[in-house]
Order: sequence, then structure tokens, then C-alpha cells
Amino acid sequence: MVSTRHHPSDFPPPTPKSSTPSSATSEPSGAASRRWVHTPTTITTLWLLISCPLVLWDAGYCLLRPHSMPGGKYHSFWSGYKWYGTVDYIYGWPAFNAKNGFTNAQSILNLVETAGYLYYLYVVYRHGTPAAGSKGSRETQGGISWLLATDKVVSGRTGSTALLAAFSSSVSTVSKTVLYWLQEYFSNFENIGHNGFWPLTAWILLNGAWIVVPIWNLHVLGEEIVSSLANGSGPRQRGRPKAQ
Repeated sequence: MVSTRHHPSDFPPPTPKSSTPSSATSEPSGAASRRWVHTPTTITTLWLLISCPLVLWDAGYCLLRPHSMPGGKYHSFWSGYKWYGTVDYIYGWPAFNAKNGFTNAQSILNLVETAGYLYYLYVVYRHGTPAAGSKGSRETQGGISWLLATDKVVSGRTGSTALLAAFSSSVSTVSKTVLYWLQEYFSNFENIGHNGFWPLTAWILLNGAWIVVPIWNLHVLGEEIVSSLANGSGPRQRGRPKAQ
């Protein structure tokens, strides 16, 4: 038994330690290729590029009243609201004279959610990289083309933070717009009930866009969040629960 235990053929010499740094050996093979990435969609990006300036323009009108209203010194910049204020009184003189605070309150929330959208666009523009097999870059294509035309991804914590910001802002957009509609319903259509068919149709189409498209964004962004959680790509547990 002793001679067998020490036989050189049974216990070959130990394999020399690799000179590879420990940081590389600690990461499983192919982990870099499995790193979580966010893939922005063209519809979401296009919607934000259109809606963000419009929302900022709208908030400026509301917060600068009465100077932005007909007869005000800044009204030329918001001349379209001369008509819209007669369709939706919440933007017109009736609500302003009644000191209705909802107009400015929803404008402040508009600014908060738009800040989240602008952060998302900045991250996609600044940190996005071409997806596998796609061509072009931010430097060669320019800003708008890079945002809309090139397939890109944003990886790591930066991408996940941007995704969360866009999702949270979309929740705010939908809930606030639905609240806007519900307020009209439960107040017996106080601000829009005076309209005929075509002005009311225009009101529905203009405001409905801020429900339909953000709901689509919620579906796409939410599916991505749920998929990443289901695949176990969330943060690792720091420790195991102690046995009872």
C-alpha cells in the first residue's frame, strides 16, 4: 500500500499556475459576450425627439401665463394656443381667471418626466455603440441619423439606468394624461364639453397620442426589464440566508 501510494504514475506533478491575472480567471468564459445590453427602438427614439420639444413648448406656455396668452408680450411664440385655449378651457382664460392650479401642476410634472426622457436620449447618443453586424457610428453619421438609423446597444449599468428612466417617465406620461381625461369626465366635461364634433375630435387626437405611444413604449421597455430579471441578469445576492 505504501509503495502504491507514492508511485509517481498515480500522482503526476501539479500543473503550473497560470500567469493570467486573477481578474480574468474569475470571469467565466464568454461572460463579456453575455453582458446585458439595452437595444433602443426607432419608434421610441423618434417619439421622444418629437414629443420632448412639444412638451417643453407647452410647459412654457402654461407657466408663463398670462404673458404667453393672447395679448401677452410673449404670445407670438405661442400663437397656436389662441385657438387651443378656446377648445380646452384649461389652457384658456376661463381656467386662468378661476385660478385653476391643475394647468401649472401638470406642467411641472411634464418637466420632470421630460428630464427623464432627455437623459435617456443623451445616454443613447453618448454611450450607444453599434450592434453586431451594423455599420456606422455617431461620428460618421451625425446626431439624428445615429439616433434613428443605426442599430445600437447601450450596455451595463448605464444602459439599465437609461432604460429605467425611460420606463418611469412613460408611466408618468400615461398616468398623468389619463388623469387629465378622468378629470374632464368627473367634472361633467367642464373644459371641453362646449365643443362641436371637429374641435372635440382634434382634442382627442392631440391628447390621445400621449396615451397610445407611451403605452407602446411601456410594453417594449417593460418586456425588456422583465426578460432581464427572468434571465437572472439582475444584481447578485451578497450572501445566503442563514439556516434556521
